[in-house]
Amino acid sequence: MIVRRERPGDHDAVHALHRAAFARDPATGRERPPEDVVEERLVDALREDPGFLPHLSLVAERDDVVTGHVLVTRGWLEPAGTPVLGLGPLGVLPEAQGRGVGTALVHSVLAVAEAAGETLVALLGDPAYYGRFGFRAAEDLGISAPEPRWGRHFQARWLAGPRTGGTFRYADPFQRL
Repeated sequence: MIVRRERPGDHDAVHALHRAAFARDPATGRERPPEDVVEERLVDALREDPGFLPHLSLVAERDDVVTGHVLVTRGWLEPAGTPVLGLGPLGVLPEAQGRGVGTALVHSVLAVAEAAGETLVALLGDPAYYGRFGFRAAEDLGISAPEPRWGRHFQARWLAGPRTGGTFRYADPFQRL
């Protein structure tokens, strides 16, 4: 498996990947209607947003097939407007899930973010999955979720630099979901 920066030629494969990866409702296991799969449209919108950071859009590739994608965009801690990062979406083709693709993508994107001097990454996700990457409940770090009902599923990880608190705000396309 190769993890590399996403290229414009990958956009169609990444779009299809997110459609397939999120086709089933995680709570029920049932097929979601295509219009309910927001992740593919979210990725497209984030690429057009000023918060898009091309060096933090990575794909996993095996045998010339894009099997996974992760995107990290600019976020902020309010009220000070401190620049931080928001991770998501992370998608892996169903047939490649459970084979370390997501793990490789998360480790890689965190390493790139830290090397770029970023201070914090936040996300909405499964604590059991993301805890192994050093994420903790954001509230334990003094960071409030954009939606309080997210509770412990809203997580964060400090990378480097000064630590501050506040309310996390994702890039604008997340607000339009």
